[in-house]
Amino acid sequence: MVNQLYALKVTDRTSFIKFLDLLRQDLLQHPETWENKTLPYFLEALATYTEDIQGYYDNTGANVDAGKAAWSTFADIFKGAKVYE
Repeated sequence: MVNQLYALKVTDRTSFIKFLDLLRQDLLQHPETWENKTLPYFLEALATYTEDIQGYYDNTGANVDAGKAAWSTFADIFKGAKVYE
């Protein structure tokens, strides 16, 4: 499951929907891997990770401009919010 979640290439609305389903399944099956298990904590992490994601891209050498909306960036933000403190 986790491998599918991180291996899925999110490129469009359809793959983003698949990603969200895998993310939900991951929470249900592996809650111990989630830092932010409740909706309020997850939404807080989602907001703060959205602010910080350009730094993540810069530090990993990814050639991504987080200021431009892309389905893959949305997926990265959700994955980051799963574990962001």
